[in-house]
Amino acid sequence: MSNGPLPNKVDPRKLAERDVRITGEADLSGMPNLCQSLIGTDGVVNVDLHFSVNTEGQRIRTITGSASGHVYMTCQRCLDPVEVAVEADFNLGLMASEEAAKQLPRTYDPLIIGDEEIELLSVVEEELILSLPHDAYHDDCSIKTSYGDAGTVAEDNDKPNPFSVLAQLKASNK
Repeated sequence: MSNGPLPNKVDPRKLAERDVRITGEADLSGMPNLCQSLIGTDGVVNVDLHFSVNTEGQRIRTITGSASGHVYMTCQRCLDPVEVAVEADFNLGLMASEEAAKQLPRTYDPLIIGDEEIELLSVVEEELILSLPHDAYHDDCSIKTSYGDAGTVAEDNDKPNPFSVLAQLKASNK
């Protein structure tokens, strides 16, 4: 299928049987769970998914591919927006039930689909959420110190070691 917006609902079983590749853009505004961790809902994610049947051993319907883009999160140092590159890789095995998923080779992550169509954007959103960094920071973050001066965040190695007294006591007991 061509570039453009992703289809809302798809039958992944039929797409896998027909060996279909879907590429397109997904608007961040359509992924509310992902946006809870972001600043703003503007932007798009480029998606490239291949639905196929793995014929090695078991016949497993799969979704492989990737989704990538840039989002804005809050810098945990200065609280300003910081641009973050996100990328999710898909290696999903389509399974009818939790019980069936137990038989899935470890090379695949299970996607329980039952007998229904899936919302493609929700699947992409879940994988992107898993790819977000836990904490986002600017590489060269400047923050305001308590005195109002801008200072670069750095390790302060000039502070005395609070355990140096203990080390001296231990050394004097030898």
